[in-house]
Amino acid sequence: MDIFSMPVQVRWSDLDPNFHLRHSVYYDWAAMCRIEYLQQEGLTPAVMQKLQFGPIIFREECVFRKEIKYGDKVSINLKLVKGRKDYSRWTILHEIKKQDDVLCAVVTIDGAWLNVLERKLFIPPAEVIKVFEQMPLGADFEWLD
Repeated sequence: MDIFSMPVQVRWSDLDPNFHLRHSVYYDWAAMCRIEYLQQEGLTPAVMQKLQFGPIIFREECVFRKEIKYGDKVSINLKLVKGRKDYSRWTILHEIKKQDDVLCAVVTIDGAWLNVLERKLFIPPAEVIKVFEQMPLGADFEWLD
C-alpha cells in the first residue's frame, strides 16, 4: 500500500480557548487513524479480543508545526518507520495536513503487542504480521535489531 490517509473533521469541541485545535486532539486522531487502518485490513478489536492481545504504547510524541482552525479541511495518514522483523515492536509516524497539503503536525508512537492474559509483551500472531507487511512504509524505514 502506497499511502493510508483519512479525512478528519474539526469539531467545535476540539478547539481550545485560542480557537485552534486543542493539543490532545492530535493524539486522538492518530489513534483513530491506526485503529481504522487495522480495522480495514481485518485486524479488528474483535479479532484482538478473541486472540487475547492488544497494542501497547511506550512513547507518543507530537511536533506541532501549523495551526489548525475550525473549518480547515484536514487529513491524517500513517507510515511504518521502524519495526522488528516479527513486528513485536514498531514505530508509526502520522502526518496531519490541512488543505493545500500543509503539514500541521507529526505524531510518532513507539509500540508493541501485549498478551492481555499474561500481561506480557509477546510476538504477535500471523494476523498482525500480514497487516503490518501491507502498511505503508516511511521513506527512511529501518528494521530494528
